[in-house]
Amino acid sequence: MTSEVEQSAAVSEALGYEQARDELIEVVRRLEAGGTTLEESLALWERGEELAKVCRRWLDGARARLDAALAEEAEAAGGDGDR
Repeated sequence: MTSEVEQSAAVSEALGYEQARDELIEVVRRLEAGGTTLEESLALWERGEELAKVCRRWLDGARARLDAALAEEAEAAGGDGDR
């Protein structure tokens, strides 16, 4: 079972933001539609949680890159005033 979970996590890590987001939307749609067994619902919920983590990591990484670029720009602008 652990190897199955590890494989699923590895596959999720390889997803791009848009892929993970689109799959998460589909998972939510299926959960909201109902008609699934308890086991299916739990599996969908677990997959949704995993996909949400992937999306969060992508967004956090994008935020960090943006913050670094803005800090670099501000530093460069501040350095020009000292000359």
